[in-house]
Amino acid sequence: MQEKFTAKGKKVLALWIWKGFYRVPREVIRWAIHKLGVEEWLVSAAMSMYTGAKTVVRTVYGNSNGFEENVGMHQGSMFSPLLFMIVMEALAR
Repeated sequence: MQEKFTAKGKKVLALWIWKGFYRVPREVIRWAIHKLGVEEWLVSAAMSMYTGAKTVVRTVYGNSNGFEENVGMHQGSMFSPLLFMIVMEALAR
């Protein structure tokens, strides 16, 4: 697609987001939801899934002890893509 646009003399803007889910600070998620005008009770409900959440590393030798992370969205959560799009929309505005 890029080649077709450049052949016609048109500019192409591309954005590559690599592992974006894992790098968004949680306070940025909260800020973005607020920026889009969501009421506080719903923001708190959305962010409650991160309160006290722990990450465990699985290896062939067993699992690590759980540890807290303050950055990133949950892997495999159906809610994470929506939160990521909310953050991108708020940043775009």
